[in-house]
Amino acid sequence: MSKRAPRPVPRPAKPPRLGAQAARFVVVTGLSGAGKSHAVRALEDLGYFCVDNLPVTLIPAFANLVLGRRRQILRAAVVVDVREGRELARFPAVFRRLAAEYGRRIKLVFLEANDATILRRFSETRRPHPLGAARPIAVGVGHERRLLQPLRQLAAQVIDTSRLTVHDLRRVVTKAAAGTPRMAPLLVNITSFGFRSGTPPEADLVFDVRFLPNPHFVSALRPRSGKNPTVARYVLQAPGAARFLALTTRLLRFLVPQYISEGKAYLTIGIGCTGGRHRSVAIAEAMGRRLAGMRGTDVHVRHRDVANS
Repeated sequence: MSKRAPRPVPRPAKPPRLGAQAARFVVVTGLSGAGKSHAVRALEDLGYFCVDNLPVTLIPAFANLVLGRRRQILRAAVVVDVREGRELARFPAVFRRLAAEYGRRIKLVFLEANDATILRRFSETRRPHPLGAARPIAVGVGHERRLLQPLRQLAAQVIDTSRLTVHDLRRVVTKAAAGTPRMAPLLVNITSFGFRSGTPPEADLVFDVRFLPNPHFVSALRPRSGKNPTVARYVLQAPGAARFLALTTRLLRFLVPQYISEGKAYLTIGIGCTGGRHRSVAIAEAMGRRLAGMRGTDVHVRHRDVANS
């Protein structure tokens, strides 16, 4: 039995270009349970170097790495919250000095939510409040609001996440921190595979092309893969192949913009036949050509089981 070839790793997308009003150093703060973790993930996807809970005393030095004359980081974000303890009281003065020095290149974004939403989120995650597990969460939330009020007053934007979905929050944070960015393209991986080796676990959508005639039973075609022009013609000229491609492409051209608007970063489309050598390969190649150049996407085609069939 031959060993399966290692799966290629998709190339990481380049960080998107940000708008002219983008902040290069973003401070994310706010209430526990208001969505700071989701906000940081959105900034990471925009190419920000993110540090959670950086000590207040280190923030000026870190900001200088981003905004100073000899900057070493293109753009960055830090999370500051009540986990700082007593040092939190020093942050407003530190931020004012940085804002006076760097102006619009630094921005503070404050996340909050109403008490009912915060309490529900803590109940769902079953995590203790950072101000102490010995006290009721409602008491901790009230105390946290008071401690963070000086930071809230410094915020360029206060975001109430009470009624926001994760995707809504992503869009709001992106706009607040990055102006009008050019978002990173949706990475579309079209993967051919053989059902006898199992469906790709990472696949979001799976299409079965075993209804097409199998080149495996044509002796002249059996040794070749679906990338061979003769095999590809055999598959693509079969009854139903052109119709399948047309309908599937039409479906994907509808779905992909919906995924992009919801903030999805990756889409894996599985095309399967029996062994993953002929039909799925030819169809995946054809589908890749049809989707190539689609606005807002970066399309890649790979063949999982060609060497194993």
